[in-house]
Amino acid sequence: MCLISFINLIILSFFLFILSINFLLMNYTMFIEWEIVSLNSMSVVMTFLFDWMSLMFMSFVLLISSLVIYYSKEYMSSDVNINRFIILVLMFVFSMMMLIISPNLISILLGWDGLGLVSYCLVIYFQNVKSYNAGMLTALSNRIGDVALLLAIAWMLNYGSWNYIFYLEFMYNNFEMLLIGGLIMLAAMTKSAQIPFSSWLPAAMAAPTPVSALVHSSTLVTAGVYLLIRFNFLLVDSIWGQFLLLFSGLTMFMAGLGANFEFDLKKIIALSTLSQLGLMMSILSMGFYKLAFFHLLTHALFKALLFMCAGAIIHNMNNSQDIRFMGGLVNHMPLTSSCLNVANLALCGMPFLAGFYSKDLILEIVSLSNINLFSFFLYFFSTGLTVCYSFRLVFYTMTGELNCSSLNMLNDEGWIMLKGMMGLLMMSIIGGSILNWLIFPIPAMICLPWYLKFLTLFVCIIGGLIGYFMSNVNLYFMNKSLDKYSLINFLGSMWYMPYLSTYGIIFYPLNVGVLVMKSFDQGWSEYFGAQKLYQNLTMYSQLNQVIQNNNLKIYLLTFIFWIMILLGLSFMIL
Repeated sequence: MCLISFINLIILSFFLFILSINFLLMNYTMFIEWEIVSLNSMSVVMTFLFDWMSLMFMSFVLLISSLVIYYSKEYMSSDVNINRFIILVLMFVFSMMMLIISPNLISILLGWDGLGLVSYCLVIYFQNVKSYNAGMLTALSNRIGDVALLLAIAWMLNYGSWNYIFYLEFMYNNFEMLLIGGLIMLAAMTKSAQIPFSSWLPAAMAAPTPVSALVHSSTLVTAGVYLLIRFNFLLVDSIWGQFLLLFSGLTMFMAGLGANFEFDLKKIIALSTLSQLGLMMSILSMGFYKLAFFHLLTHALFKALLFMCAGAIIHNMNNSQDIRFMGGLVNHMPLTSSCLNVANLALCGMPFLAGFYSKDLILEIVSLSNINLFSFFLYFFSTGLTVCYSFRLVFYTMTGELNCSSLNMLNDEGWIMLKGMMGLLMMSIIGGSILNWLIFPIPAMICLPWYLKFLTLFVCIIGGLIGYFMSNVNLYFMNKSLDKYSLINFLGSMWYMPYLSTYGIIFYPLNVGVLVMKSFDQGWSEYFGAQKLYQNLTMYSQLNQVIQNNNLKIYLLTFIFWIMILLGLSFMIL
């Protein structure tokens, strides 16, 4: 089943990519409307939107998911129910397709909720307490956004149709824009894990690594960014755009800081995803939706590769994810290490790799834009932190001596996994330049003073040096970090957001739910409702049964009762 799915998806991916280039060059947009049911004046219509953006994103999602499924053939080979896993992944991809091609909020909700439900099933795939908790946090955090989307759907009843794509120009700069824009932004912030909904993203690492590669590159977390790209009109020159710029900048900064204090390999990569999502959201909030889309695609390529490399390393390390137990992997796993290093350099924005074209362009546009000093600082400092944790990761895992048990058999012989990684390695090297020429065929003139032009490079070099020094920590610095333990605990635990989310989204709401159920559902409403009715009916039924037993005493008592009533009435008349 793995091979059949892989072949079908990759053929479809190439077909859609060729089609997207054709649509882009010819400036085509295709609407397909399918009337499901028509009753009097009401019609339920399923609408699909095919333009260069949706087709290109679909081709990338299918390419990555095909390689992930092929990679899973070996990674999940010991799983008895591997076909069930592949079906879940395919359902996940189908939900994403629904979301991408829908210009209609109702059909978007189908894909949106499909992603939420299937992601819950995939996070709890390894059935243990930690996975269940992570799955519950993921599902309940995303429900907040689902409610916001439902409210936006309810408000759009005012327009007579849910095809928002027709109303974006009309909605611009009025009250509806503020309301619907705010609700859509809230939905996107929960799905793309912006502050204060960030804690579910590292928790979702409980899922199998191929799922992490898919979720963090092109599906679940990018759904929010893609939705806002479609609604980009509502962010330009509005209060929501400024609000999103602040929160996405803080998310980028917080994730970058947290990754520098993390020792779990998958969580470091998860926090790097969070940082890049913050970058996409922040540039989108400034109105550059094409740049956000460009970075979305390039990021998908190298992030999927990063997770695949991490999976291969974890497999070889007997399922250990702690980078302190790694070291010298470049000697034992040269091919995997090369892929990891290329993906890491692409993430850092190394010139002429995939990440460079989008990140460098974003930072130069930011330098050219009229934004405040705080946002400018967040952009560049977060870029430095990205290079810092990437270099720290490389020095911990690749250099020095192996720190784990000598019984570990480290090798590069997972050929199926390596073939899956090779496809993405090529795309991580050439993908950025291809997309750059396609999406921005006419070069933009960005005229900056030399110190702003070199600032990106300078920040990257400083970040890399700090990452190198952090990985070669001596005893003096370790004691210093212990001295500032409370600060490091605060920075390393995502600013205590997991505690707030766990208590605020899971613990207290569920406890309140139990109390409400006990006092209302199983309390007052039972006592004055069904149970009281049941008791009364039982009592009257028993009385009726006694009367129907034809007992002489009852007839005598009834006769005396009626005589007394008649006597009473006669006395009252007299």
